[in-house]
Amino acid sequence: MSLEITFLGTGSAYPSPTRGASALVLRREGQCWLFDCGEGTQTQLMKSPLRAARITKIFISHLHGDHMFGLPGLLCTLSLQSSAEPSKAPVDIYGPLGLRSFLGRSLQLSHSQLLFPCAVHELVPTPDQCPAQEFRDFSGLDGDGLPAPELPGSVLQPEPGEGSYLLLEDEQLELRAFRLFHRVPSFGFVLQEKPRPGRLNVHKLKDLG
Repeated sequence: MSLEITFLGTGSAYPSPTRGASALVLRREGQCWLFDCGEGTQTQLMKSPLRAARITKIFISHLHGDHMFGLPGLLCTLSLQSSAEPSKAPVDIYGPLGLRSFLGRSLQLSHSQLLFPCAVHELVPTPDQCPAQEFRDFSGLDGDGLPAPELPGSVLQPEPGEGSYLLLEDEQLELRAFRLFHRVPSFGFVLQEKPRPGRLNVHKLKDLG
């Protein structure tokens, strides 16, 4: 399994001419997974050897603008570069509860229509992830959908006793989100490769006795 990481932005609070806001791409076997999408992420992608059209999964750590204000624009650009093909692979978007409403309102108010299918999966935070006065319960937000061929998303609760959320799992790896403490509920992501059994050269072993 080949994994390659590209830092598109490591700045805090706002982008600068030489340093973009938070964004990181993990390239895995032809697919690109984007972690955070701060303002200017599209421009940083254009300066890199990566292709935005290969983004299949997006992970947002928290709902501060420097980590997600680039997302509506990026989705619109991906739509302009795609065609309405029923067989097109969906884009899965993961992030804290409230992300789906943010995207839905942003795209609807700007009269934007996405041509590709996507699904938003929301992580339910716990009140102890931020100061009590900063915690907002977004579970009651209206359910306006995305202006897109939207697929059913999931609402993920932390696993009992784990404090983590299982996002993805296949035969090679497991991806989990875990709780972080910040001014708003925030999540980190852990990508763990599964053990790979070694390959024995039986004939060589016999030769060696």
